[in-house]
Amino acid sequence: MSSYSELIKNFEKIRGYMREFYVYGFKSREEYNKKSARSYDDERRRMESWLGDNMSFVRTPEGKNVFISIDSRVRQHNPFFKALKTKSFTDGDITLHFILFDILYSPEIVLSLPEILEKIDGYLSGFEDPMVFDESTVRKKLNEYMYQGIVTGEKTGRKMMYRRAYDTPLPDITDILNFYSEVAPCGVIGSFLLDKNGNKSDFFSFKHHYITSALDSDVLSMLFKAMREKRVITVSNISRRTAAPRKNRIIPLRIFISVQNGRQHLLAYQPDFNTIKSFRIDYLSDVKLEETTPRFDELRNDLDRMQAHMWGVTAKKNRNSEERLEHVEFTVKIAENEEHIIRRLDREKRVGQIQKLDDNTYSFSADVYDSSEMIPWIRTFICRITELHFSNRAVEKQFKRDIKEMYCLYGIEEAGM
Repeated sequence: MSSYSELIKNFEKIRGYMREFYVYGFKSREEYNKKSARSYDDERRRMESWLGDNMSFVRTPEGKNVFISIDSRVRQHNPFFKALKTKSFTDGDITLHFILFDILYSPEIVLSLPEILEKIDGYLSGFEDPMVFDESTVRKKLNEYMYQGIVTGEKTGRKMMYRRAYDTPLPDITDILNFYSEVAPCGVIGSFLLDKNGNKSDFFSFKHHYITSALDSDVLSMLFKAMREKRVITVSNISRRTAAPRKNRIIPLRIFISVQNGRQHLLAYQPDFNTIKSFRIDYLSDVKLEETTPRFDELRNDLDRMQAHMWGVTAKKNRNSEERLEHVEFTVKIAENEEHIIRRLDREKRVGQIQKLDDNTYSFSADVYDSSEMIPWIRTFICRITELHFSNRAVEKQFKRDIKEMYCLYGIEEAGM
């Protein structure tokens, strides 16, 4: 019988399975051929142990398809966080962890590395087959805990002295953490803090709850670290068109998050093409920090200037080329007591200007790098638009073709544009 462990060592592996089946794919067991059937079954059972009641399935002629099904009226907390909190340890890892914190049980205990090693030997002396922890292993573990902020180290002469860090009392910010954990990038941090407080409330519910971004938390945290330290990175970019991921050497500049669909993009400078390009974060993996770059502030300032003409995540094609902008203009006519339409037009526009033509007619215009990014938003005003013009004629023709097809679906073919 096949067995599995709920704990995992490599989160990127489980992230790939979750993407394939529960975010993008809705694949059946028979359709997934990247791994063996046994591997598929083991990973599926592991994910079911985390996601539990949030999983559903349908039977199709191709087989049984499993998918995530969440009612935001009932479920206030992101179920994917549980996957991020599940990690395996070797026997040596877990033994050393508890011995160290039994030795450094109070911030008042201050010891050097040789003193800690001596005490570890004392702990292990009673075992029939004791483990052996050398100086290098213990030093690395202490440095790891120093980086995480749970151990502090101070130089005294030539010796490094270690102590347990003082606990930071958490104020009663449960409501703030509940909101942060569900809407912020790397919201799993808030979920960990709520676990420490032992107090989760169901105060918030979300009409649009973008839970799948939780799977990208590790990648996102590395990108934030790279930007904070102004570093170059190498990163693997998974393409839906090619089997093998592509390695990119880039300078990460900003994270853009859509409030319409929750999708997260990285805007980064690509030296090989001298351009600022967007990368979907759910397609990125294996982030490696490289050297710091003196160009970071210059490039970020360039991106900030470009945002005056960015509707979505498309920036200027080449930093040295002439700025080519696409002009979009449309006229909206409202009825009496429909001023809320114009307020929404003003509130939701990201760039551009509104001009009042008369009491019931308004014109909106914008110059952007990619006018096709505006199409979904423009469609929301479609029954009130009286005129529409794109300088990019291909985008305008496609927009009008889409409208004609919609007319056909509703049986009003004669109302063409």
